This record gives sequence, structure tokens and C-alpha cells, in this order.
Amino acid sequence: MTSSDKWQEELGLLHSIMQKTGLVETTKWGGPVYTHKGKNILSYGGFKNHIALVFFQGVFLKDPYKVLQSAQDGKTKAMRQWRFTSAGQIDEKRILEYVKEAIRNAEEGKQHKPEKSEPISMPEQLKDALTQDKTLKSAFEALAPYQQRLYMEHIAGAKQESTKHSRLEKIKPMILQGVGLHDKYKNS
Repeated sequence: MTSSDKWQEELGLLHSIMQKTGLVETTKWGGPVYTHKGKNILSYGGFKNHIALVFFQGVFLKDPYKVLQSAQDGKTKAMRQWRFTSAGQIDEKRILEYVKEAIRNAEEGKQHKPEKSEPISMPEQLKDALTQDKTLKSAFEALAPYQQRLYMEHIAGAKQESTKHSRLEKIKPMILQGVGLHDKYKNS
């Protein structure tokens, strides 16, 4: 049983509530995303232990019922989610209040601006591989800067040398194909 099978009733309820919002339903990152004038407002999905209603700019919501939480403390800046573990917890009136406020916030231009990330130095393992393999080097240099950065962070984020080398071996074919680390999650 997948998480979406487990939460069919709850996901159906959220879907029916979203139909009352006037938002445009699209599919991004493999799930439903609701937009207003081209701006992502919210999404929802089923997980192992809960379903979540995710507000992309939730940091600006007043949260009068104290239901919103950060998906990953310390990492998630603007996104907030409202978690449910049963259909009985899904309160249409309250959800619509939050959605209306999120739409107003988007219309007012409230948007968290990502902070500029610090430059990252190329991990030695990747530097050595690029020096030894000119085809790999050309393919890496042809990637967009953000794709290069994600690969460098992926290797640098490993604590053990063996993990760094293992990660490098796994990403080499991806680099040679000209794809980014997370491209498989993008909706084409």
C-alpha cells in the first residue's frame, strides 16, 4: 500500500476543498500544486504517517489556530505545512481561511527571497576526476551553475571518504548524460 492509497479519503477531502478556492490546479514535482496568477500557493500529499497541506509562502500566514509547522527546522525558510492524520482533522472552514490569506499575500507580493549561498569549493575527489577525464570535465562544465553546485554539495556533504568516492561514482554517468542531480524529480 502506498502512502497515497492509505490516505485516499483525506486526499479526496483536500481535493474537494481546493476546488472551492478558485486556484488553478497543476502538477509539479509529481503532485498537485495550486497556483494563483502563476504563483505557487499550496500543495498537498500523503506521507507515511500523515498527509500535509503545504503553503509555499506559509511563513507569512498569521496561523491563528497554531497548526503550521516547518517541514525541516533550520532548512525550510518560507514553506509551512499543516499535517493531518485522519479525515476528522480536516476542517474546511479553517483551511479556506488559510488559503484566502495565502492568496492575499501572493497578491500583495509577499515572498521570501532566498539568501545568496556562500561559494562552495570543489571537493578534491571531483576535482581529481575532472582532471583525469576530459570528457567528464567538458560535460560538467556544460551543466548550469546550479547543477554544478548541487553535485559539489552532494559530494562535499558526505562525512566519510568512502562515501564521497561512492557518490562520485554514482553521479559520473549523470554528469556525462548532462542531467542534474535532481532532474528526475522535475516535471517535464
